[in-house]
Amino acid sequence: MKCTNLSIVLLTFAAFLQSGAIAQAPAIPPDADGAPAALKGSPRHGEWVDIDLPGSEAKIRSYVVYPERPGKAPVVLVIHEIFGLTDWVRAVADQLAAEGFIAVAPDMLSGMGPGGGGTEAFDGDKVREAIRAISADDVAQRLNAVRTYAHALPAAAGKTGVVGYCWGGTQVWNYAIRQTELDAAVVYYGSGPAEASDYEKIACPVLGLYGQDDARVNATIENSENAMAKAEKSFVKHMYDGAGHGFLRQQSGRDGANARAAAEAWSRTIVFFRSHLE
Repeated sequence: MKCTNLSIVLLTFAAFLQSGAIAQAPAIPPDADGAPAALKGSPRHGEWVDIDLPGSEAKIRSYVVYPERPGKAPVVLVIHEIFGLTDWVRAVADQLAAEGFIAVAPDMLSGMGPGGGGTEAFDGDKVREAIRAISADDVAQRLNAVRTYAHALPAAAGKTGVVGYCWGGTQVWNYAIRQTELDAAVVYYGSGPAEASDYEKIACPVLGLYGQDDARVNATIENSENAMAKAEKSFVKHMYDGAGHGFLRQQSGRDGANARAAAEAWSRTIVFFRSHLE
């Protein structure tokens, strides 16, 4: 009889505890199907804000979630996938807040959609086409505006990390190259830049999390490893057996491999951010 996804997650957490690799196994974000219910049932304060973009009349629509903790908290910027700012991305931000971080998930398509809208204004695959058209410099400009906003929050402690998924994982690399004041960066199955010289500009440690069955993205990892090592930068990667692309969003896939990858990768993400942001 096959294990359920919940059983797989619990078994994975137990193995981590026994090995001593991670002192505490945090709850993971829901998959895409479970995101709406998780958001509805969250006890945390989440709110929509419109953030000024210097040099533009556009506002960056962002979802901000606050942790329930005493004192100030570090900030984590959450970069969405090629699907835009979805309920699932908001649920990831909510789970980061559950672990003690102020999580800010901006809609990188804000002001670019029909009628000046964002992700919600696009039909079907049009959202993917629009996201592919955004340059890395434009992404960095928008993230810098969001980072400035987040740093000014009264509850913010001063350190900032960034995490991204799929397209957002690639943008984590690109943003780390362009924003040297980041304190930590986590890449979920995102391709690194091709030019070795770009990696020399990165000032923060980078954690890379990949599914084994993801040939397109994984073909870029060796270049990133070699370039980071040559530049004497911190890059740690983990490859999850049998998992595919997008395993945190699609936890039910690949006969339990995605669920195992999601549990282990999320645990490593939280430990990494606590190590570098707290």
